[in-house]
Amino acid sequence: MINMKIANIKFPDKPLFLAPMEDVTDPAFRLLCKRYGADMLYTEFVSSEALIRNVNRTQQKLTIYPEERPIAIQIYGHDPDSMVEAAQIAEKAKPDLIDINFGCPVKKVAGKGDGKCAGAGLLRDIPRMLKITTDVVNAVKLPVTVKTRLGWDDDSKIILDLAEQLQDCGIQALTIHGRTRSQMYKGDADWELIGQVKNNPRMKIPIIGNGDVTTPERALECFNKYGVDAVMIGRGSIGRPWFFAEVKHYFKTGDVKSLLSFEEQKEVLKEHVIASVRWLDIDDKTPIESVYNQRLKGIIHSRRQLAATPVFKGIPNFKDTRIEMLRAETLEELFGIIDSVQLCDYYTCQVFKT
Repeated sequence: MINMKIANIKFPDKPLFLAPMEDVTDPAFRLLCKRYGADMLYTEFVSSEALIRNVNRTQQKLTIYPEERPIAIQIYGHDPDSMVEAAQIAEKAKPDLIDINFGCPVKKVAGKGDGKCAGAGLLRDIPRMLKITTDVVNAVKLPVTVKTRLGWDDDSKIILDLAEQLQDCGIQALTIHGRTRSQMYKGDADWELIGQVKNNPRMKIPIIGNGDVTTPERALECFNKYGVDAVMIGRGSIGRPWFFAEVKHYFKTGDVKSLLSFEEQKEVLKEHVIASVRWLDIDDKTPIESVYNQRLKGIIHSRRQLAATPVFKGIPNFKDTRIEMLRAETLEELFGIIDSVQLCDYYTCQVFKT
């Protein structure tokens, strides 16, 4: 069996990709996902306009560590010239790929309605989307890929034709999120359409499927039923970076049992918080103990992961504890709360039994 490649980048059988997610896929989280088996990583998406204006927060998003490879920097914007300049700046950070975001559905990116739409908004302006893609492909030496959606709404699911058009622009792979922009993240992802794109004999580039992959069983089904070259995992990994390892374990054994105990999962959550603190507050040489009682940006940044994690799911009367955990402002307070949580009922103990 020939394993999937994007340009010259080789991947193992049934590769798993970490989806680019704003305020989620920073280096702290990416490195954990890599440790647990993610085969391809993506940065948070990067605004082309902010990048060419040299905005500090945007420049920070270009930070890549050797352990993360292969990794793509994802950019978005509405202006072809700005996108070209941004791609060239991103290329200097030496990622393995440049990925173009034509899939973000949030209103501030996609729905301005003023001719400056980006992300999924360009699904209503295909000529501009194709020009941006062609111009970026021609402007950089790195492979260029695209992530998009099925279409703008249920009446304009154009992905079958659009996939061919994007391929003709010279992209090296296409990721499809199985929803329209109008769906946002509601309803079910339509993998049937993703499968139709993959099985179109005119498509020669790898097709990566994305949407609702929250269980190992679903990940395997996406490969076996729809034939995609890779599966991209997004929200299913938030607060659960070890999910990639669980999926791969299931591929090999058919066993869905958790690989980490409850206590081990809590330690990974704490490790991620510390990594976020080092990313946003202190350097690697500063002892973490020296900031245990300080209010830190990394703790605030980690709250989305802590709110979404399934680690504490099923624990009775956990609501008040969760609120306390998400309000904690120091490492001492937050870790004290996490350490105090114990499994106390038979069902939950079985869920996390190793």
